[in-house]
Formats: sequence, C-alpha cells, structure tokens
Amino acid sequence: MSETSFKQKFYSYLNYLIGQGGSDLHLSTGNIPFIKVDNHLEEIKNEKVVAGSDLKNLVDGFLNEDQKKRLEIKRQIDFSLTRKDGFRFRGNIFYTQGKLSLCMRAIPKDIKELKDLNLPENLYEVANKPQGLFLVVGPNGHGKSTTLASLVEHINVNYKKHIITIEDPIEYVYSNKKSLIEQRELHSDTPTFSGALEACFRQDTDIVLVGEMRNVETISTAVTAAETGQLVLATLHTNDAVQTIDRIIDVFPPNQQNQIRQQLASFLIGIVSQRLVNKVGGGRIPAIELLINNTAISNLIRSDQTQQIKSFLENSREEGMFTMEYYLSELVKKGAVEWAEAVKFVDESENLKALIKNS
Repeated sequence: MSETSFKQKFYSYLNYLIGQGGSDLHLSTGNIPFIKVDNHLEEIKNEKVVAGSDLKNLVDGFLNEDQKKRLEIKRQIDFSLTRKDGFRFRGNIFYTQGKLSLCMRAIPKDIKELKDLNLPENLYEVANKPQGLFLVVGPNGHGKSTTLASLVEHINVNYKKHIITIEDPIEYVYSNKKSLIEQRELHSDTPTFSGALEACFRQDTDIVLVGEMRNVETISTAVTAAETGQLVLATLHTNDAVQTIDRIIDVFPPNQQNQIRQQLASFLIGIVSQRLVNKVGGGRIPAIELLINNTAISNLIRSDQTQQIKSFLENSREEGMFTMEYYLSELVKKGAVEWAEAVKFVDESENLKALIKNS
C-alpha cells in the first residue's frame, strides 16, 4: 500500500475507534487491526493484516530525528498525536520479535467535571489545599489522567495559580483561564521528571502535576515539593492506598524510610485508587477507594501500622472515606454495575456481598 493510502487508512481507524467509543487502537505487523471497547479487544472487520513497511512509513512520519534515535536504542517510545479537529491521542511504538507495533490511546477532547465522570465532588476539596501530596493510583487505562485533568481544570477555572505539568507525553492540553498553566513534556522539554520537579522550586510554582512518580528520585523530590509549599498532584501504578504508602516508603533505603514515613504522615492529602468497570448497558464507570489523611491516618503512617488503614477506611464513611468494596456495592445497588463485574475488582467477594446485603 502507498504511504499516503495507509496514512489515510490509519486515520480512518482512529475515526472508527472514536465512533465505537473505544479507548485504544492496536496495529502490529502481520496482524489484523484491533480496537479496545469497554475493556474488550475487537478486530476491525474486513481489514487486511498490517504490513511492516506500511507501519514503518507511518511511524517515520510521526517521529522527529531524536525520537527515531531513541526508538532505535530503547526499542519503544511514547509520543502524542493531535488531529486537525483537536482530538488527541497518546501513542506508544514498540518492537515485538523484531517487528513494529503501535498502540494509540484516545484522549477525550473535553475535560469533564467530576460529576460528569461519576466521581464524588468532594475530590475538589484538594484544590483548596495550599500544599501537600495528592495521588491518583491504579493500573494503566483506568482513568487516572482524566481524574487529575478534572482537578486541574477546576483549579484553572476557579483559582489564580501557577500550574506546571510534567508529562510523558502531554495528554490533555489546557487553555489558561484564571490560572497560568505551563506544560512540559519529557525529552522535548526536560530530560527527567525529577529534574523538572527540582526546577519548580525556582519557577514560582503553586501546583505541579507529575504524570507518573517512576523512581526514588521523582518520589523524593515530589514529597519535598509538597513539604516546602507546593500542591503536588501525581499518579502511581499501585492497587490501593495501603500499597501506595508502602511502595513510596519501600523504594527508599532502610536508613531513609523513617524520614519519608514522617514526611508522608504530615504532607499527604489523600489517595484515590481508581478502576474503570463496565456499566450495565455499555460504557465504563469509575469505582474508587478514597483515603483522606487525618490525625488517625497520619498516626498509622507515622507509627508504621499501614496494615490497619484498610479497616479504618471501612469505618470512616462519615468522614468521606470508603473502600473499593463499598463503592462497588453502591454501584451494584443502583443498578449501574452487575455483580459479576463488580466482584472482579475486589479481593474478598464475601465483603462485597455483605455490604450489598446489609445496607
């Protein structure tokens, strides 16, 4: 296929993805194109297998010379793509058995409010905090970036703040309203997350969004930024609040763990653990666990008793906190989610069953 023809075919796949309400497009050498809809892969019917030469020509058209060099060395690379209509995609190009593959994640065009995402609006209270660390955690593809974008846009609309985002790649693009938002992309604008975070100390930053806390340097700098007067919003690939706190502490050498424990106890604002679950009737809806740091939670972190946090969350709904099991039980009772779907996202099905039965 000619280079122009396959490029047109590629954009038709993106149109099809959006039209189907899908999240991802998968193109791999020697395979039929796939899209993911409601967390299930589906073939794009009546399409031929993707030729390696077509995919290489397409990829070469997306990447600049520096990106091509990094792809050749690292055998994978992240990038972003913006269509003429403003619709954006996050892409990842990688090799599998020496052949090119491409995954494109659709980024919603509009930044929605929390209520439109079916998330509790008390998450906006984080925007009133002058400093601290607020985390949205969970697996890839479960809406972490979308939730953080909603928080940032809320601040943008309602507060006069200087916000810097550090992302790989940039996903949502903001237009300044009351706030000044400057977005930095890894590699093109800064060589490292931690270096960009350190620079925020000299950039009169009020709020910094870190696309992902990947290593000890980034985590250490993010905690220091939260401690020294900035509001830090970040993501982490952990399953729940307890695992998140333990992961942050455990990445440090033993002789530094008590110090980071004390810092977290003092400057952690809260943790949202998020999953996107299939709704009755199609589409997906978020289910979350919410921890809000208070005196009791702070004492458990400080005294290295994080294993008790889960039971504390189970009994703190009046303070706005809840477990994933509770949130899912409410979705099941409302008829938004089937039992068979909800039970996939809990560790103990009996706890979920009891919450549904006893409420």
